[in-house]
Amino acid sequence: MGTAAAPHTLGRMARSATRRRPAPAPAAGEINPKAPCPCGSGRRYKHCHGSGYAPPVTRPFEGLPGEPDWVALRELVPAATALLQTTDGREVTLASVLPGGAPALVRSNGEILLGVQLPASSDDVSRDLGTALAAALESPAGAPVDPGPIGAAGSAGPRLQELLDLTAPLEVTVHPDFGFWLEGTDASAAARAGLERANEAVLPTERLEGLEAAYWVRPGNERAHLRWVRPEAEEPLLDALARLSASEQLLLGEGTRYAGAFRAHGLVVPVWDLPADTPAQEWAGPAAEFATRLEQALAATGPLSADERRARAGLLSRQVTLR
Repeated sequence: MGTAAAPHTLGRMARSATRRRPAPAPAAGEINPKAPCPCGSGRRYKHCHGSGYAPPVTRPFEGLPGEPDWVALRELVPAATALLQTTDGREVTLASVLPGGAPALVRSNGEILLGVQLPASSDDVSRDLGTALAAALESPAGAPVDPGPIGAAGSAGPRLQELLDLTAPLEVTVHPDFGFWLEGTDASAAARAGLERANEAVLPTERLEGLEAAYWVRPGNERAHLRWVRPEAEEPLLDALARLSASEQLLLGEGTRYAGAFRAHGLVVPVWDLPADTPAQEWAGPAAEFATRLEQALAATGPLSADERRARAGLLSRQVTLR
């Protein structure tokens, strides 16, 4: 009787046999499940449209006026509001966040507030928010809003793009605190105490005048930051930033430093370190000058040089994806 193979030998044999087994070729007209998905998501087909499930929506706010500001209010800005118009002419106050992370509120006077920062989200944030808004539009004044499951549990309502007037501009107002939570209400002592606790966490933030989705924030006494949500597609933007970096045109002036970038909801958010003692609005001019340089770099169509490719790799190493 032969000697039994050692367990590790059997493991190698099994793995070898697995490697030798050829994968079945896709039938005519079918897509190889391991090939990139034709939708352009960058995921394999079997993990995207070929999975049997709806693929993640990379840019949930695409098609809404002020898409970069939607991203900013969702991820970067602590206290801000903006007025929305529904397709039937009703006004809604969009808020960066609502008390307790509530998705929506209907005040006793009928005012509807929609919170863009939710505790949980699904693969389509627009549908999460649309589900909350649809429920709020049908809720009586002063009554709790019950949108049903939202976020990871699965949102079943319409998308924002189906509910909102897409011709109405988004005009953001940044607030120094969450005082807007209690405006026009007869707040209890507990509500006022909760407001004070929330206000303690608010970082000084300003939106730079004349620039879309450019937000100055000061997290401490040593440095401030400019976080600028850009509307361009990621790949052309990275090429343009690489061109500017290689030509030493990426900074906003003396004492500034390019810190890196966030990736959020399909858009890129470059971040610069700034001196903390310079008032926020004094950066509007340097930022506008940078926007002109960026526009010129975006218009360049030639391949990147060796220096620009190295700069691009360095930029990629300093990107963080917000989920």
